[in-house]
Amino acid sequence: MSISASISDSKAVDLEQQATISPHEQIGLPYVPRNFANPAPLGLLSFATSIFMISLLELEPRGVKVPNIIVPNMVFFGGAAQVIAGIMEFIAGNTLGATLFSSYAAFNLAYALIFLPGSGILAAYTDSETGALMPEFDQAIAMFIWAWFIMSVIFTVASVRSSWTLLAALVFVDFTLILLAVGHMLGEESCLKAGSATGLVTAALAYWAGTAGLWGDGTTPFNLPVGSLKKD
Repeated sequence: MSISASISDSKAVDLEQQATISPHEQIGLPYVPRNFANPAPLGLLSFATSIFMISLLELEPRGVKVPNIIVPNMVFFGGAAQVIAGIMEFIAGNTLGATLFSSYAAFNLAYALIFLPGSGILAAYTDSETGALMPEFDQAIAMFIWAWFIMSVIFTVASVRSSWTLLAALVFVDFTLILLAVGHMLGEESCLKAGSATGLVTAALAYWAGTAGLWGDGTTPFNLPVGSLKKD
């Protein structure tokens, strides 16, 4: 081996060592070799938090009836965070995760937009004389939810080879959306409350699936079962 080649190899090793983060430089964090992180926990936990807040506010806890408090969460965590998760799933080659997270990110952003005054959506369905929402608003919301119910059914079928936890979460999303759509369309308060209840179950299942991905693979001593449905 020539002296110049040896020097070149030595410089390459030095550059690689400089570019690699030492475990001692990550104080308070576990050292992980450089690779792509699993985006599924981020997508699932942001999805769970969004549907948890929507379902909880439908039940009017502690007398809270104005839903605008969910807008920041829907825009940043349920929206932006899920967009990032969806993009990372595209890079990882996971078509289901990429489509699922990107789509629900769009749903959350669209839902939040309804309550932003600048969008003019609520104003379009508000009686200019009384300031009250017109009955047409509930029918419009029902149409919005029906469209997403169709999308949710498509996602549910696509998840039959993923895991029991994710499949169950999407099945409960279907129940939630159809109950909310019927409730708004017919003005049935009982359907809306039932939809909120199934939404909380959905959130619990999504929290479980996201936590299982975050805690697993040796990151913590805890491994939550999700029930894989993949073929052997």
